[in-house]
Amino acid sequence: MQIEKLLKQPNALPSAPKVVRQLIETFDQEDVDMIRVANLIQEDPVLTAKLLKMANSAFFGLTRSVTNAREALNVMGLMKVRALVIAASLGDGFHCVGGVNLNQFWRYSLNTANLARYLALPIRIDENTAFTAGLIHCVGELVMHAGMPEAMLDLTRSVPMLDLKRARAEKGLFGYHYGDVGAALAREWRFPKRMIQAIEHQVAPFDNDIYEPIAGVIHIASWRARAQELDLRAELLINTYPDPVGLVLGIDPDTVIGEEIPALTRESESEETA
Repeated sequence: MQIEKLLKQPNALPSAPKVVRQLIETFDQEDVDMIRVANLIQEDPVLTAKLLKMANSAFFGLTRSVTNAREALNVMGLMKVRALVIAASLGDGFHCVGGVNLNQFWRYSLNTANLARYLALPIRIDENTAFTAGLIHCVGELVMHAGMPEAMLDLTRSVPMLDLKRARAEKGLFGYHYGDVGAALAREWRFPKRMIQAIEHQVAPFDNDIYEPIAGVIHIASWRARAQELDLRAELLINTYPDPVGLVLGIDPDTVIGEEIPALTRESESEETA
């Protein structure tokens, strides 16, 4: 199926709720009114409930439970709360996707987001964009499963969704991959240009005419998060590490090749966003 046809499939690209559209607008604001953000979130009780469910999950390990959006913002900060509300909305749009383990998908996505921020901080790359792009970088997979379920199930039988060769397999089969599709959704939802570019070029960061470093950060973060799900040990981590991208970014390989990394978790109690 051509990507243009895929994107026109019913329910392939869910519409962004009003609160999410307004939250996305805050990415371009220098001074964000936190009280206004809290009030915006609380206007949508369903998204608020999902936010609190995720925030209070074992994945984040908060020392105390949060009971409303304002508390979540005070304890977790705008970066995480905003990204989690966006992810919760996407989870709501793809609450039942055949052939996808949504618990695993969102655990992997959260690990990628945490890793992206972990990598971005020491090399002075915008952590807010890195975290959010990391959290939604793979949502194109959900769009593809929703729009062409049979083809995706056939592909998954030979190349599992989180396999390191997944993007290459999709490109060979369809002519595009989850990054291309995720970028289309990000454009539809009017994410900032840098985030769209990061999602679109995450698989091959050097293919962009204007190199976007966050694409490289997502490339390495998603590689390591997939390796975690695949239970790759030291030798395979070393052999599969994306050296060219790491060199360009100036990332020390030892920070992501170790089997125990602070930004990673296998926490089975982490909640799905759907």
